[in-house]
Amino acid sequence: MKLLTFHSESGLQLGVKTDRGILHVANAIRSLHANENLPQTLEQVLEGEDGAREAFAAFVQQAQIDGNDDIFVDENELKLGPCVPNPGKIICIGLNYRKHAEETNMPIPEHPVLFNKFANAIAAHGDMIDLPSDAEQFDYEAELAIVIGKKAKRVAKDDALDYVFGYCNANDLSARDLQFRTSQWLLGKSIDNFCPIGPYLVTSDEVGNPNALGIRCYVNGELRQNSNTSDMIFHCDEIISYISRYVTLLPGDIILTGTPEGVILGFPEERQVWLKDGDEVTVEIDRLGRLTNRMGKGI
Repeated sequence: MKLLTFHSESGLQLGVKTDRGILHVANAIRSLHANENLPQTLEQVLEGEDGAREAFAAFVQQAQIDGNDDIFVDENELKLGPCVPNPGKIICIGLNYRKHAEETNMPIPEHPVLFNKFANAIAAHGDMIDLPSDAEQFDYEAELAIVIGKKAKRVAKDDALDYVFGYCNANDLSARDLQFRTSQWLLGKSIDNFCPIGPYLVTSDEVGNPNALGIRCYVNGELRQNSNTSDMIFHCDEIISYISRYVTLLPGDIILTGTPEGVILGFPEERQVWLKDGDEVTVEIDRLGRLTNRMGKGI
């Protein structure tokens, strides 16, 4: 399934992308007189047990057969919300692609490099991203994001992908001058709306092997990053297992798995033209769609 959220007069709604359009889940449950205990928010889907998720998936399938047109909406008419609106934790992996580590002249890590963003950084596909006026070196980072689906503590590598609900596109936007102002990266990474995700949260069964996905980034239509998740130093199962040794992962937690080569920071200094007001950045990963945001003038 491809799940998403969208804005309405009554608040953020849960939708599922189908061949008939976006299924408005709450309207469909009412229209088809379905079980009111079915999930009606993204949080409820993530927190549900396997049986509840199976029932939800079965309902979505049946709604496409039995539902009237009025329970489906045109995606082009929607203002999307973040595909995971309220993540518990946002854990990021730095320097996790070999060619990216090489382009930044940093050694290949022996262990995953962990840092974090906060929930204030979450933004949606189509959102304008305001750039702070007291920084200049704004950079894109196309990343595959893992969304955890069940509690994970000290999980084995071989079992780690069983704890994944799904995956989405992410842009780990960075203000490099703030990032490297001190030895800690947090300030340059967790600015408001500096973590757009989406447009869809795609369930793991539809994605298959997360370690063999093409990943690309475009700036104003120009291809800047073009790689594959197979270039990761630490693959998705290794990352989940490693983090879970020390930090309990819960449903809705997000892990950003690193970015490939092609970021502005990796260019020779004379070619470093940082993102600015009006630039449009698109992150595209196989099977996950395209995440696009325009940069705005900060205050």
